[in-house]
Amino acid sequence: MNRYLCIHGHFYQPPRENPWLEEVEMEDSAYPYHDWNERIAAECYAPNSASRILDADSRIVDIVNNYARISFNFGPTLLSWMERNHPELYRTIREADRESRERFSGHGSALAQAYNHMIMPLADARDKKTQVLWGRKDFESRFGRKPEGMWLPETAVDSATLEVLAEHGIRFTILAPHQAARVRRIGEKEWVEVGGGKIDPRMPYLCTLPSGKQIALFFYDGPISHEISFGDLLQSGERFARRLLGAFSEGDERPQIVHIAADGETFGHHHRFGEMALSYCLHYIESNRLAVITNYGEFLERFPPAHEVEIMENTSWSCAHGVERWRDDCGCHSGRHPGGHQKWRKPLREAMDWLRDQLAQVYEEEVSKYVPDPWGIRDRYVEVVLDRTPGNADQFLRQRALKELSQGEKVRVLKLMEMQRNAMLMYTSCGWFFDDISGIESVQVQRYACRAAQLAKEVSDHRLEGGFKDILRKAPVNLRDLGDGSRVYEIYARAASVDLPRVGAHYAISSLFEDYGDETRIYCYTATRDFYEQREAGKLRIAIGRVNISSDITWEESRISYSVLHLGDHNISGGVASYMNDKIFDMMYREISDMFDRGDTPG
Repeated sequence: MNRYLCIHGHFYQPPRENPWLEEVEMEDSAYPYHDWNERIAAECYAPNSASRILDADSRIVDIVNNYARISFNFGPTLLSWMERNHPELYRTIREADRESRERFSGHGSALAQAYNHMIMPLADARDKKTQVLWGRKDFESRFGRKPEGMWLPETAVDSATLEVLAEHGIRFTILAPHQAARVRRIGEKEWVEVGGGKIDPRMPYLCTLPSGKQIALFFYDGPISHEISFGDLLQSGERFARRLLGAFSEGDERPQIVHIAADGETFGHHHRFGEMALSYCLHYIESNRLAVITNYGEFLERFPPAHEVEIMENTSWSCAHGVERWRDDCGCHSGRHPGGHQKWRKPLREAMDWLRDQLAQVYEEEVSKYVPDPWGIRDRYVEVVLDRTPGNADQFLRQRALKELSQGEKVRVLKLMEMQRNAMLMYTSCGWFFDDISGIESVQVQRYACRAAQLAKEVSDHRLEGGFKDILRKAPVNLRDLGDGSRVYEIYARAASVDLPRVGAHYAISSLFEDYGDETRIYCYTATRDFYEQREAGKLRIAIGRVNISSDITWEESRISYSVLHLGDHNISGGVASYMNDKIFDMMYREISDMFDRGDTPG
């Protein structure tokens, strides 16, 4: 048998967490689910972990874990969400990689991914490196092994990105056929031009980089991948199988690999029951011994490249203009605003680039006071992101600081690290992919930018938000009543920001309806009760107290004094204050208590 087959699923959703809360808020467009992660988990991620295979009479003959039989990658930020919200599904995906290692000669089917889906050719050198290192470390933490391959977001590629992959031990990646420029057999001098997707996708290729490093490249079958994603090929598992088998070259005795790549969400979310078509396709091929199901790592070990390739620089799988979709009005769009434009993309990119460079200056100036290698510690900070326990974060700081840090200095360093984390998250590709700067994906990256600027303000004298908004004013909006990008930022990004007094206000109001103990977790904050008293008089209820609010992320804390009055129904009035001294608090307590006891509601 010289016919091998591999199906790759790129399973990914952009990070959706509110940057101040580290939790996903309700997304109305995902109704009836709480948010899009929940919806797609129900429609795709979970069904693929237990996909039904039916016989001719529609009876279930088997239930299989598709992930164990295909090649796949999951976005690190998506797996982080899944670990918290669907731990059993998360466990099943990790188990699928272990099972695939037994199935495919020790080669696991899971691939790593550049951390938060940043368009790598548009990233600066520091971000390229950190994205690869964070993606690799996240993978190792979750799957317990080193990654052989790494998925590049949108398959966007340039030689500098491949250099970083090769430097950090990545053996291969997957590209679209039109991203190949020319090929030749290893050892020969003459190159053959293969631009426009003319490359033979049924073999791996060796790419020798300017530095002399090498990496293997697989170019997926473009027409079949397109039919899966945008056609009706998944209406029948047998039809899907026959289409794949038809891609083999008859009479060719060399080992051939027919392989496709598609968004993993294609199998169940974009195409209902697509996961069943996938499982039946593989079942049909295996049971009839029509080809050998494999993955990229196994095939590469058995059949090393006999040809080498040069890539088309600055290209991707989802933009006909290279990587322009993520920085200009190139004409690529999803059709949400017919007749609209994407002139906002360039100002949004310019605003992010300006903010990134300003943040880098703040970061270097401030963090150098505490650590000897500012960018080296950022490369390693993913170790804290993966384990937020105080002991782990404290050990991380102790091992890398120039001296023993005070509590206040630890808070500053953690804020600086979080500033840089958000500075990378603000480049998540979906922020530019769709059709308007007011879309939820674009608003999300603006929220990361807002959080980064807020942290910069807290640790330095730099006020960056004004300059950022000045550039956003150049961004026109398709929805005219929203004005320009700076107004979108104010309405949807800035308005979502949170500080410790706001968390204290949340605690104060909800304490009227929740039976809180001495310590309470509120999203990524911990509320420790200092004093609390609640009184009732008819429909009226009042709570007066003090609570210490601390961030589980940056360790900053504040003692919040509060009083909140419930007048019945939805009518609530209250106030909070930071660092109120004992004398003032006691006076406030006596005055408000006295007015409540006398029934002086207006007072």
